[in-house]
Amino acid sequence: MRQREPARFIREAIAPGSTVRTDGWKAYLGLQGYVHDRQVQSHQEEGEHLLPRVHRVIALLKRWLLGTHQGAIGPQHLDDYLDEFTFRFNRRKSKSRGKLFYRLAQQAVQVGPVPLQP
Repeated sequence: MRQREPARFIREAIAPGSTVRTDGWKAYLGLQGYVHDRQVQSHQEEGEHLLPRVHRVIALLKRWLLGTHQGAIGPQHLDDYLDEFTFRFNRRKSKSRGKLFYRLAQQAVQVGPVPLQP
């Protein structure tokens, strides 16, 4: 039987016996060797949400990745995709949006080229 990805990640990244706090995603059910603190957002009282705006940002990230990149995201470039999303997210309410490309181009010419490794 193929091991579920979240369980494998948890075993590789977290020491056995640790408390693991997760959301309501069913892939985490059956987690063994850890204290599993399952936090289901929709079942919490108003004002008690754990990380209340993080879910919105993650939803925006998913929508952006699927819309812009059509789901063709490779793990080797994930850091670059996340950097671009962060750049766009942090400047989404900029009053001088015309300078965004100018600033990006300005930053791009201040560093040397980084060739892709074969």
